Amino acid sequence: MRALSVVIITYNEEKNIGRCLRSVGTVADEIIVVDSFSDDETVNIALAAGAIVKQSRFDGYINQKNKAINMAANELVLLLDADEALSEELAKSISAAKEDSLFKAYTMNRCGIFCGKFIKHGLWYPDKKLRLFDKRFGKCGGLNPHDKIILDRQFPTKHLRGDLLHYTYDSIEEYLERNDAVSTIAAQSLFEAGIRKPWAKIIFSPLWAFLNGYVLRLGFLEGYRGLVIAIHTANQSFCKYQKLRRMYREEFKKIIWE
Repeated sequence: MRALSVVIITYNEEKNIGRCLRSVGTVADEIIVVDSFSDDETVNIALAAGAIVKQSRFDGYINQKNKAINMAANELVLLLDADEALSEELAKSISAAKEDSLFKAYTMNRCGIFCGKFIKHGLWYPDKKLRLFDKRFGKCGGLNPHDKIILDRQFPTKHLRGDLLHYTYDSIEEYLERNDAVSTIAAQSLFEAGIRKPWAKIIFSPLWAFLNGYVLRLGFLEGYRGLVIAIHTANQSFCKYQKLRRMYREEFKKIIWE
């Protein structure tokens, strides 16, 4: 059987971290928590659950997660966010995966919980994620805040049964606040990467996000919550590209005045 390290990054996650750690109790041989100097009970809860806690200044989601991955003593790593938890079925699937060594990486479906309800339609499900992998062959990459595991080359992967439960927002107000923060981080990442987007992208990307999530992916079956998710997914896309254009305009002004 392969030993498994669960790695998590945290900052003020006292509301979520206990649930996350309890869910991995049957599969984790080691739990690494890299905390960005939380000022709540996050660290104490993690220590009480038997996790190894390391403090590190936040350096962006991708860099922070790679720090945590590199700290893992085992080659097989499960990367989680503090607001996620394994379903019982997924925990059993991961236990079975530890018994074989045929695959370098495993995918799973993520199911969002919004205002107390499991969302099973729309863009939020099935939100396929690669989170269980051999760290010798992959690392965290992508563009902040939408990080992902990138493998060194095209290895065969196995899809696991069960859901990764994502406890998102308890209120629409919380969703709006987070959307604003995420769109800002995403725009900054695109700007730093030198990526520009045409006007057509600004117009049609939000429209497609709404139609795809609410109509084609049957988000309307989630009722009012489905409508809220579709609207604010589209709004996040629009805000991200608007903020990106603003950043380029500000850069142009600086060049002119200098």
